[in-house]
Amino acid sequence: MLGWFVYVWLSPAQIPYHYKLAENGGVEKFSKLGLEAWPDLSISRQEVVVEGVDQPVAVAYLASRGNGKPVMLNWENRTGEPMVFVDGKLSELTTLATAIAKHLPKGAPILAWWDTSRQIQLLTGYETTFVSHLGEPLILPALWRPHIGGIEKYEGEFWNSRPSAEESKKFQRFADALVADVNEGSQILRELTGDREGYLAVHISDLYKIGLMRPDRIGVAYKDFPLRGGDVHGLSGMVKRWLTDNNYKTHTVHGISENYVRAYFLTDDKSANTLLAQMLPLTTSQPMDLKAVQLVYQQGGFWVYKIPPVQPSNG
Repeated sequence: MLGWFVYVWLSPAQIPYHYKLAENGGVEKFSKLGLEAWPDLSISRQEVVVEGVDQPVAVAYLASRGNGKPVMLNWENRTGEPMVFVDGKLSELTTLATAIAKHLPKGAPILAWWDTSRQIQLLTGYETTFVSHLGEPLILPALWRPHIGGIEKYEGEFWNSRPSAEESKKFQRFADALVADVNEGSQILRELTGDREGYLAVHISDLYKIGLMRPDRIGVAYKDFPLRGGDVHGLSGMVKRWLTDNNYKTHTVHGISENYVRAYFLTDDKSANTLLAQMLPLTTSQPMDLKAVQLVYQQGGFWVYKIPPVQPSNG
């Protein structure tokens, strides 16, 4: 912990961590990742190192094809507070990519959070609206926030991905869609996919990301709960007590490891009525009943919807 606190007194231009290459190679070298279906990928394991801390605070697995830029495939956070990326399950992503390649039409545009978009594009070759490392929101522990300027510069240089103004503008519009009500939000999605039938992939963890980006439009909180011996009933009771004690309105849960479940809470009715909240399995939502967008697939924390094209005007 001393390694975390030392950076409180550093210049804001300095950064509290750096990526350190631990190993790289082909898919066969990283068999535990389950990427055998993509034998042409190059993989690197990067450790997120903080000076004064003996062990890496996170481990990142990056993938690329040929001379392409690296894409974050899996992030293993080893602290109790989210940083830079949100924890995910690579098995959910590879299952999603396999389903997309099998069932979705090849020419259909796919909308998803920028990091998910890059993963889908890498693993399927399908067209995604977002192709750059946009870096929004920048997820930082409280002690690192005074150094946000230096961190943004470092992240931009590390990923070497400079989005165009148009792509950044579209991503902001995408974020607007997620926090709008169902009718307005779905209309914005149709604007982004144009006159073609498109698809949208959202993940439960997108709640946390959009909560950081649009805190005035959606109130999101989270808490990790231990899953002891598969005691689902005990877990349910703990989550409901936390909901009641904090006067939250609704919640959903997602397993982030074999031992922990992350519960996401929405703080008020307005938040629960946003498009993203209605598309995810919250206690106040019915994703299968949505008409403006149509559920076509669900796997783990991922929910995939079809976006009908914009209807031509009769005039």
